[in-house]
Amino acid sequence: MNDQKKLMILATMLAFVIMLPAARASQEDQATKLTFTKAVQIPGRVLPAGTYWFIAVESNTAPKIIEVFNSDRSMLYATILTINTERSNPTDDTSITFANRGSMRPETIVSWFYPGDKLGHEFVYSNQEERELAQVQHHTVMATARLKQQIQTAATGD
Repeated sequence: MNDQKKLMILATMLAFVIMLPAARASQEDQATKLTFTKAVQIPGRVLPAGTYWFIAVESNTAPKIIEVFNSDRSMLYATILTINTERSNPTDDTSITFANRGSMRPETIVSWFYPGDKLGHEFVYSNQEERELAQVQHHTVMATARLKQQIQTAATGD
């Protein structure tokens, strides 16, 4: 009986090792469905409140490219250049850092981290916008999955 338990544990561990690459392969594009309760600024565009897909285009070069689609992925809203940014402690949730540019302007997405990753995407803005963003307050929002789906929700702060 003890040998049978060992064999079952070994078989289970082997099954996880075999399945691991397949599970990670679906995360390569880091497809994340985000819902914003207010308009948000991305490079070159303001996204009205709503639901969007953020997808990393596979590329071995820098800068990286993020595509932003509507909620059913039928319309491409933006193609955004990003540079790598790093955090010391990955989290299990999507995290988005916003810059607060004042009450008359939408919050600006500065960076986006996919769950579990140390490397994220810092959005590239014009030199003038970069200088302005460096002067304003930033805050990070952790987006959580709802109903065990691959939906991430980010609510911008007031």
